[in-house]
Amino acid sequence: MEQLFEKHLQKMINTDLDFVRSLTDDINWDARLVGIKGARGVGKTTLMLQYIKKNLQQDGSVLYVSLDNIWFSDNKLSAMVETFVKRGGQRLFLDEVHKYPNWAQELKNIYDDYPQLKVVFTGSSLLEILNARADLSRRAIVYSLQGLSFREYLNMTKGTHFSQLTLDDILTNHGALSQQIVSEIKPLQYFSEYLRNGYYPFYQELPSHYFSRLEEVVNLILEIELPLLRGVNAAYINKIKQMLFIISESVPFVPNISKLSERIGVNRITFLTYLYYLQEVGIVRNVYKQALGISKLQKPDKLFLENTNLIYALAPDNNNTGNLRETFFVNQLSKSHKVTFSDESDFVINGKWTFEVGGKSKTTKQIQNVKDSFVAVDDIEYGLGQRIPLWLFGFLY
Repeated sequence: MEQLFEKHLQKMINTDLDFVRSLTDDINWDARLVGIKGARGVGKTTLMLQYIKKNLQQDGSVLYVSLDNIWFSDNKLSAMVETFVKRGGQRLFLDEVHKYPNWAQELKNIYDDYPQLKVVFTGSSLLEILNARADLSRRAIVYSLQGLSFREYLNMTKGTHFSQLTLDDILTNHGALSQQIVSEIKPLQYFSEYLRNGYYPFYQELPSHYFSRLEEVVNLILEIELPLLRGVNAAYINKIKQMLFIISESVPFVPNISKLSERIGVNRITFLTYLYYLQEVGIVRNVYKQALGISKLQKPDKLFLENTNLIYALAPDNNNTGNLRETFFVNQLSKSHKVTFSDESDFVINGKWTFEVGGKSKTTKQIQNVKDSFVAVDDIEYGLGQRIPLWLFGFLY
């Protein structure tokens, strides 16, 4: 077990505190069981390590371990926890729990057996805390971490300190807000940069290898996480990759499920199931006319890649401006709001606000008779009335 403490200290030494994700302030770190889930590469491990280094003493009462460590191939988590608590352990941080067999049952037992111990765990966006064998839903508070927002990207790379805004702030006061931001930085100077390579924090490590690393992340999700956490037969992974390739070259679009499923040689139900899984793992974003009661067998009304960086990585020939604008808008709004498809406009938010998304020549003509309607406009610094700068929606989280 000593080697686990050594690795913990090594991690602390190498953890940078220059930029910390805003979700850190939203998490109730004092709860007995906290989960942080998110797609591979969005920064879950860094967020956890930064909290430990910034807020906790490195005195043996705190331990960070990754459950994909080879140490666990010959040691059980429950035995490690027993030893840790006997040595005065009070806070345990478990990374990559989905890599550990029967993780949910052991976490439940740890929660029940050690009421004095506080546990934080991270896992894949496919992580399910509610299942038949170990219902953690009544015990764990679970948070979701998305990739960097445009605001976070500016704060991380340009040294700004912008606070997040609410949608109500933007809709009612976007003129003054955009003026304040533009007085500190020219957002349009960096917006296209963010759309291309600003979503995943690991861009800063090796910028020249960013897209090859992003492709590796997608492959790991498809080849490891889907079979491990959704029981997808490895023989079908190539079918899913083929499906993703077709989707990436076509989105955003209203999918013809019958034609697409026929093209890759699977039935309609299988295709819809795979499409649902791809959204769960943070590769695509399915938009429906109704936001409630979505099932894995429901056909999406519009289909996007999950974020604009994936467009550049998976579909470099499909990075047209309209596609990028809509993908950005859906991605940033979906973090905390319900985004649905509309026949009369581009999107409806929370069942209340109607939005068109377009360039600076886009007018309000199409929605002039629609209550609570707005245009998210690209290539403008300031808005007026119903016209709101598109980049400003990148300050929602």
